[in-house]
Amino acid sequence: MNYETVAKFAQQGGAVYFFLIFLCGVAYACWPRKRGEFDRAARLPLDEDD
Repeated sequence: MNYETVAKFAQQGGAVYFFLIFLCGVAYACWPRKRGEFDRAARLPLDEDD
């Protein structure tokens, strides 16, 4: 096992790892149960509480 092999494996493994983290984030954002929470957060700057 030389440096090039280890470096290539680490690059591919890192890409897969970050892609899985990205998919988890997308799944969290698109989860139906979170819709109300995100809608409230989107309206927060528009709400006026004087």
